[in-house]
Amino acid sequence: MLSYKESLKILKETKALQEGHFILSSGLHSKQYIQCAKLLSQPSKAVKICASLCKKIKDKFKSVDIILSPAIGGIVIGYEVGRQLNKETIFAERQNGQLILRRGFAINKNANVLIVEDVITTGKSVLECLNIIKEHKANLIGYACLIDRSNEECSIKNQIISQLKFSIQTFEENRLPEDLKLITATKPGSRSSTK
Repeated sequence: MLSYKESLKILKETKALQEGHFILSSGLHSKQYIQCAKLLSQPSKAVKICASLCKKIKDKFKSVDIILSPAIGGIVIGYEVGRQLNKETIFAERQNGQLILRRGFAINKNANVLIVEDVITTGKSVLECLNIIKEHKANLIGYACLIDRSNEECSIKNQIISQLKFSIQTFEENRLPEDLKLITATKPGSRSSTK
């Protein structure tokens, strides 16, 4: 299993850990952003981090039937985790602002479902996936992600299995530090800002 230090080194090498001025999907601003797509663009490095996450998943969850990921960020991570665990992997995507199953994807009644995401911060997308699991009368066995950025404001109350627990300081727009005000802000996320 990769250590925190080894995992962080891979994030830096792939430029997945970015520095600058970012507007997050919450509307808050930050000096750092984790762009997992940069990590995933280098499969030989991504497979190492996913293998380490899979080891943690195997140690925690004994009976996974299917993996569900929210689009777009969770699709590739979900696929790689499913490939390594040899489990069926599906994803939910937005239609009219709501995550749903499309493309003929289905979850069998009483199936044990693991939700896999790239980064969990507020928990909004994975909780939408939980609603899909409930609609199909299946069982949530847990949450797994590459990066856990959750804090006390996260809506998920269950344990999150992650490769890295990472804290990024955030700021409200009217309370930006002086150095951040000097940098042009970018919106890197895949979900529209809530503000």
